[in-house]
Amino acid sequence: QVQVVESGGGLVQPGGSLRLSCAASGSFLGVWTMGWYRQAPGKQREMVATITRDGITNYADSVKGRFTISRDSAKNTVYLQMNSLKPEDTAVYYCSLRFGFVPDYWGQGTQVTVSS
Repeated sequence: QVQVVESGGGLVQPGGSLRLSCAASGSFLGVWTMGWYRQAPGKQREMVATITRDGITNYADSVKGRFTISRDSAKNTVYLQMNSLKPEDTAVYYCSLRFGFVPDYWGQGTQVTVSS
């Protein structure tokens, strides 16, 4: 059974930094893509950043230049380094794992709050 578990959320002041981690466990093979999505109150879930097992990345325009996604393929783990955080980055951040075009597995989510 595949599980996806996030960690690293919290409260940070505007301009600050946070690092999220996500580990996928269980038995799976093949080419995967892991990514981070977020959902703010009253809004739809949106893609933040994704990375393939081979290291190809994709970012939402709103986070380009501020967020960096990376991975440790041997550990099926991805990280999201978030710098220059803004209040509008406040949301629940979800990690995903997919083998096709849409996420197959989701984590439970971790809250990120940017506030002074």
